[in-house]
Amino acid sequence: MTETDELFNNILIEVIDEGLLILSESGREVVYFHLHKFYGLKKEDIPKNLVTFLNCIRKIFGSGAFIIEKSIIRTLYKKIGLEFSGKEEYDFIKCLDALKEHFRKGL
Repeated sequence: MTETDELFNNILIEVIDEGLLILSESGREVVYFHLHKFYGLKKEDIPKNLVTFLNCIRKIFGSGAFIIEKSIIRTLYKKIGLEFSGKEEYDFIKCLDALKEHFRKGL
């Protein structure tokens, strides 16, 4: 893993942490609890296990997980200095991959 990838993953962890706050502090902790108990993942493992993270929040929140996903994407755009118009690709993984590629090119 390159330094740029590691930096992006650290930013992503921070952004996920912030994005989950739309659930409140206790809601965020519930997500982390489920990730650890049922999937064996810690917060710092999320960038390497995004599909598992998505499965977890979708299992807990159903279609409401989309709101959490969008919050995370919106926050990530802001963190890396891009404007989020709301018209961006909503496939969470594809959007993160595109943002990661943009981030790589920008450094």
